[in-house]
Amino acid sequence: MKYRKILLAYNGSAEGKRALLECAELANFLGAETHLLAVASMPPSLFLTEGFVPEELLEEEKKRTQTLLDEGIAALKKQGFNATGHLAVGEPVEEICRLAKEQSADLIVLGHNQNTSFAARWWKGSVGASILDYAPCSLLVALSRN
Repeated sequence: MKYRKILLAYNGSAEGKRALLECAELANFLGAETHLLAVASMPPSLFLTEGFVPEELLEEEKKRTQTLLDEGIAALKKQGFNATGHLAVGEPVEEICRLAKEQSADLIVLGHNQNTSFAARWWKGSVGASILDYAPCSLLVALSRN
């Protein structure tokens, strides 16, 4: 299969930066259209009542996430590579899969830290593990071993 459209789920972490570099190299090699997605999400503990999040907190998270997205796009441009940026608000797995389907992506790229303990992944949840069940296309996981 030829990967014509690649979606990189980017969160600014060390794993995300590793995935950014791998995605850029792969997209360049394949001549693929690339989309960079950053998802603004609120921890469940911040929901005050049935899905209500104070507007100020949501706006602050969106600004923080937009900054991460801008940094990712700038890092790609610095390497002479262009990507289309997307900012979404919601649960990362849902938003990654939604945009992948909407853009007819052939490949989703994301980062993963293998040194995160099982207990930490279980407590926090794992986007990578969850996305395996819902992705509308193939996945490439860029590993980071600190």
